[in-house]
Amino acid sequence: MVGTSTPRVSIRFCVFVCVCVHMCIVSAPNDGSNCRLISASLSLPVLEKNGDIILGGLFSLHDTVVEPSLSFTAMPAPTQCTRFNFRTFRWMQTMIFAIEEINRDGTLLPNITLGYKIYDSCSTPHHALKAAMELLGNEKGREVAGFSGSVCHGTVPVVIGDGGSTQSLVVARILGVFHIPQVSYFSSCACLSDKNEFPAFLRTMPSDFFQVDALVQLVKHFGWTWVGVIAGDDAYGRGGANIFADEVDYNFLGACVALHEIIPKNRAQDAISSIISNIRNSRARIILVFALEQDAEALFDEVLRTGLTGIQWLASEAWSTATVLSTPRKYHNILQGSMGFAIRHAEIPGLQTFLHRLNPKNTDNHADPFLVSFWEEMFQCSLAVPAEGQKNNSQGKPPCTGAEELKSITNIYSDVSQLRISYNVYKAVYAIIHALKAMRSCVKGKGPFLLQSCPDLQNVQPWQLLHYIKHVVYSTTIGDEIKFDENGDPVAMYDLVNWQFRGNEGIEFVIIGKFDETNTALNQKLQIQEQNILWNGNQTKVPLSVCSSICPPGTRKAIRPNFPICCHDCVVCAAGEISNQTECERCLPEFWSNDERTACIPKQVEFLSFTDSMGITLLVISLFGSFSTCVVIVIFSCHRSTPIVRANNSELSFLLLISLTLCFLCSLTFIGQPSKWSCMLRHTAFGITFVLCISCILGKTIVVLIAFKATLPGSGVMKWFGPAQQKAIIILCTLVQAVICTVWLTVDPPSPHRLMPRESALVILLCDEGSYVAFGLVLGYIGLLACLCLFLAFLARKLPDNFNEARLITFSMLIFCAVWVAFVPAYISSPGKYSTVTEVFAILASSYGLLCCIFAPKCYIILLRPEKNTKKYLMTRTG
Repeated sequence: MVGTSTPRVSIRFCVFVCVCVHMCIVSAPNDGSNCRLISASLSLPVLEKNGDIILGGLFSLHDTVVEPSLSFTAMPAPTQCTRFNFRTFRWMQTMIFAIEEINRDGTLLPNITLGYKIYDSCSTPHHALKAAMELLGNEKGREVAGFSGSVCHGTVPVVIGDGGSTQSLVVARILGVFHIPQVSYFSSCACLSDKNEFPAFLRTMPSDFFQVDALVQLVKHFGWTWVGVIAGDDAYGRGGANIFADEVDYNFLGACVALHEIIPKNRAQDAISSIISNIRNSRARIILVFALEQDAEALFDEVLRTGLTGIQWLASEAWSTATVLSTPRKYHNILQGSMGFAIRHAEIPGLQTFLHRLNPKNTDNHADPFLVSFWEEMFQCSLAVPAEGQKNNSQGKPPCTGAEELKSITNIYSDVSQLRISYNVYKAVYAIIHALKAMRSCVKGKGPFLLQSCPDLQNVQPWQLLHYIKHVVYSTTIGDEIKFDENGDPVAMYDLVNWQFRGNEGIEFVIIGKFDETNTALNQKLQIQEQNILWNGNQTKVPLSVCSSICPPGTRKAIRPNFPICCHDCVVCAAGEISNQTECERCLPEFWSNDERTACIPKQVEFLSFTDSMGITLLVISLFGSFSTCVVIVIFSCHRSTPIVRANNSELSFLLLISLTLCFLCSLTFIGQPSKWSCMLRHTAFGITFVLCISCILGKTIVVLIAFKATLPGSGVMKWFGPAQQKAIIILCTLVQAVICTVWLTVDPPSPHRLMPRESALVILLCDEGSYVAFGLVLGYIGLLACLCLFLAFLARKLPDNFNEARLITFSMLIFCAVWVAFVPAYISSPGKYSTVTEVFAILASSYGLLCCIFAPKCYIILLRPEKNTKKYLMTRTG
């Protein structure tokens, strides 16, 4: 509904009707031109001065209101305003000073005298509303002239005020119905920038949109990520705090609102005590108080009572330079170091002298209904004459002597060193005057209104004055350009002030930076001199405010479930990852994280080397095997003439022993850092030497089998399997493997390969087989020859002989085949260098199997049972 025009018209019409019903009655049944107040006795005290043009004013001269009891049987007594505010009284006097200065000057509006009509709104919306209604009446406050049934116009064409946003919201709705311009000097609520709802509202106070923008940039500048917000229970506090919370949550990534509390208007101690408890529990060190100075005072009283310390307070503009908080010494310890934005201050020449002119005995001040309260509060005396026989009045105050002088007292009223809101009042008056001057300068036939007409300055219409105020542009005496944007807001410029304790001199507001919204560069709007800042506790180091501590190097943030994004746990990065304190990043494949998870270091290179325990073990086993084979060769050489050596072709036995030696030695090529040549050598050497070895065994098996099968005398079978044929078989079988290896090395040879698993801290150096087909053919060909040997030896295992070598070959081939059958799955499943270890172990195991099964029994007979090493014994057939 808010976004449509019809409801707004209805709301305005209802407001108009309510105003007229509550404000006036029709005195003549047939004439609706006059309205009359129901009761003039309910009129509020007013400070007024006649003039050709009357300026209305609303100031909250009192902070609270005591409501009368309602009996509903008699007219209620007037409400009583209490707690006189000297600061606001100075603002009101500044308005009067500006008006009288203009009247004395006479150059801006010659031959026109300005008057004023000022009410006390008592810091409450209903008082502000009642004062606004009275401003709509004539100078006597009893009749409203010009009521035509649609609009009630009074003699006040413009209103300056109110100070509080809550009061201005109420007043702006009333004045907006009649298009009476309202220029506020201290209402900063961003909601008042809505021209659809408040068409006649303008202000010399920047909108809270800009203040919140400045506060968010301040929080961002110092890196605070855990900030509490406490707001007053009014339009100013709630509106500003909500905008700040939204800006932090949605536009400032990484920061969060730790708590969001409201100071109740009744300032109940238990409610404020709960706020203090929540501050403690939140562990936030930075707390923004977006509230009026009265609400902030109630909060800090409770802070003192509960002993809360160590908080860096951020002040909204409403109390960032409040003397009511900076003057009492009781607040110095907790507020020292506070920081906040304040509108720019200025000097107004002659204002202090004007402020000191007041005196209740001066006849010029007799018409001031607020002077008595001011004087009595200022000097803590009573202007009322005490009863006979009493020294003091009924309130216990001594009578005023009449010799009091404002010059003798230094307080917030006469302090003109920090004129900020007073300067806003001063600018508001001059903005209206320059608008009136522009109206007077209008040239007939070139006016801005219908038919290019000009306004009549003798009968100023509020809606016409509103048009000119919206377009006013002028410069103050200190060079500030004053104008309003399309929302009725001025240019936002703030001073960043720091509360610094100066010993006996008390708190000093030190300007440590500024915020200029006109600076279009985002990073240059806020300028801070950090070296001039003193933080809470008289510290020079920027306070830290975080929900969770910064994660140490080597860890990452892990968001806690159901907690704000600023709250996290620190989790150690996984192996192979390093952290940049927000998240873990995996190292490149050839790098690994150090133990602290702070840097990526090159991975350790792993391969089967001669220096590690596994490599040394295999080296020893390999050398022992080759040495054992050489020992067998020596034994056979020394006993080469014995029958057991000469049986079954001693040349094949020596060739087999040499090939076994090469088999033992080729395993050494698998140890050490892989290179291009070592990778090609290890696989080809292994393939050829083993084929040579198996070919020798195949030749011996064929000889055994044929020898015992050729039983017929004179059979010529053996001539086809003589020594030459056996050598041919060996050469042919070995040549086939050589051809396979040659093609393998030509097409896709084995080559070094760096295996870099992401889950390992090692770079594994291996020999990639290249062509898996060729590697399979090499192993398959060895397996084929081994199976053929096993088959032939199996056929000859029961041939009668005291020493049947076929049995030995059968056992050796069984071991050989078992080893290599087990090798295939073990090789595939072994990780890293252990696949190479598996292959070496298979080579050594099969070589030891052949050596032990074939040659160990022969060496046993040669060395330990020489009686069996005879031709007779060997030729004896055994069943």
